[in-house]
Amino acid sequence: MPSNDVRTLLQAAVPTAVAGAVAVAVSAGVAGGKGALGAGVATIVVILFMGIGLLVLQRTARSLPHLFQAMGLMLYTAQLLLLFIFVAAFKNTTMFNPKAFAITLVAMTLVWIGAQTRAHMKAKILYVEPESDKAEKPRNTGSKS
Repeated sequence: MPSNDVRTLLQAAVPTAVAGAVAVAVSAGVAGGKGALGAGVATIVVILFMGIGLLVLQRTARSLPHLFQAMGLMLYTAQLLLLFIFVAAFKNTTMFNPKAFAITLVAMTLVWIGAQTRAHMKAKILYVEPESDKAEKPRNTGSKS
């Protein structure tokens, strides 16, 4: 994995994990242990979903660059749909507080998207290959008049 990919992944995952820890603390204070568990599960789900999505998108960018934009749109749509399905599936659970889970899930998704956007804006990624010094220079073969 190239260093830019790792850097982007870390710059998105670390703020999400920190915000998740804050969400766990707030949920523990508001809803007790079940709230903290719900917030923790939501944070882990967001980091896993979004992290795997970022890795898939980076691999697609390298192997099929002509599909990059379409793949990105499809991937984010699928991720948000899956997160919505998670909220709906655990709506009536008794294992953890579903409100803390849902609120943390949405908040951590927004934190991840914001951190990933910031990481991409700050990245110095070349989008044009610079000419190498060793490359053969074009010769003027036309007339010299």
